[in-house]
Amino acid sequence: MRTTLTLDEDVADKLKAEVRRSGRSFKETVNALLRLALNVRRQIAPKDPFTIRARPLGLRPGLNYDKVNELVEQLEGPLHR
Repeated sequence: MRTTLTLDEDVADKLKAEVRRSGRSFKETVNALLRLALNVRRQIAPKDPFTIRARPLGLRPGLNYDKVNELVEQLEGPLHR
């Protein structure tokens, strides 16, 4: 099958380098790399989405956890330093 393909410049540069390295023709190199990429993509199984499960931290009711300095003073007293 003949087709026209427009490559990004960075992809074209890497492809040319691979042609020089492998000694294969441009056509052989493109086909080999496309086969490789398509086969790898099929082998990668879709993963379950990452979820976070919230759990209670066992914090004491009545304490303000937004202001750490005040919290430490409440728990350890004014001479905590």
